[in-house]
Amino acid sequence: MEEVQKKQAISLSEVKEILGKVDPEDMDQIQRWTYDYVSKFASIEPKDAKAMKKQLIKECELTEDEAVEIVNIRPTSLAELRSFTFGWKKLILAETLEKMLKIIKGQS
Repeated sequence: MEEVQKKQAISLSEVKEILGKVDPEDMDQIQRWTYDYVSKFASIEPKDAKAMKKQLIKECELTEDEAVEIVNIRPTSLAELRSFTFGWKKLILAETLEKMLKIIKGQS
């Protein structure tokens, strides 16, 4: 078994990019299932996902996990965004939510 060298939250697009470099014949069953899943649900380019994640962390003071969740889901309205951030159990100001939506829509 390989040793974990680094643990980091990454978006579906980034997973697709990583697994896309592996020959499907060399993948195990879980890797193939994961690649099939991310191929269907990753909706933006990996470089755009990375940029969006960095911007959300920097400008909206999100954790890396929170930013990845927003990048993967890419909510389109304040109500939808609030439904995700509500589960984080921390207060996020309306102006921060607006900024988050602007970042999401800017990368679409």
